[in-house]
Amino acid sequence: MNSDLKSHWENIYSSKKEDGVSWFQEHPKTSIDLIEKYSTDKSISIIDIGSGRSKILKNLIENEYDDLTYLDISQEACSKSKISLGLKQDLVQWYVENVLDFNTEKNFSIWHDRAVFHFLISKEDVEKYKQVALKNIVQGGYLILGTFSENGPEKCSGLNVSRYSPESLKKIFNPEFKMIESFTINHKTPFDTNQNFLFSIFKK
Repeated sequence: MNSDLKSHWENIYSSKKEDGVSWFQEHPKTSIDLIEKYSTDKSISIIDIGSGRSKILKNLIENEYDDLTYLDISQEACSKSKISLGLKQDLVQWYVENVLDFNTEKNFSIWHDRAVFHFLISKEDVEKYKQVALKNIVQGGYLILGTFSENGPEKCSGLNVSRYSPESLKKIFNPEFKMIESFTINHKTPFDTNQNFLFSIFKK
């Protein structure tokens, strides 16, 4: 399954233009605003889970954050992201792997995930994700999670997704993580459709 999933995402990032995917954002305003809101200073460690070809790290570099980590399952997405950052790619630590297999000694003050978690369908994978996040987020650190809400799409990129309410997320992440904020927002896709996202912020 893991290799099938990797092949799926390699194909997506090989065959589609940057703005040819529904999750594309020219300026990831909600994510940046939340990261800035929960940052104590510009030197905190931040990881972007399923970063793909997102412009989040580029924006954070421009905003003078200097401890940034990229994680995505796709080598193609990673290579294209490095190219887009040019010389600034050296300011980022790069990991190409499935988040469920992620293993590092480094801990993060902010774990940001917009649109990876909702691709996890089985309870086992959801629990594994929680344990990886638990291991890699510092005590007092933040988990910023953007998932499809109960009004979001049932599929994305040809894959089934899980949809969430604040209550269902609380049930998953309690008691190790405490939800401190949750809200929905409409994401307008490049194809002029709306996807309803639920952003939830947890503190470890």
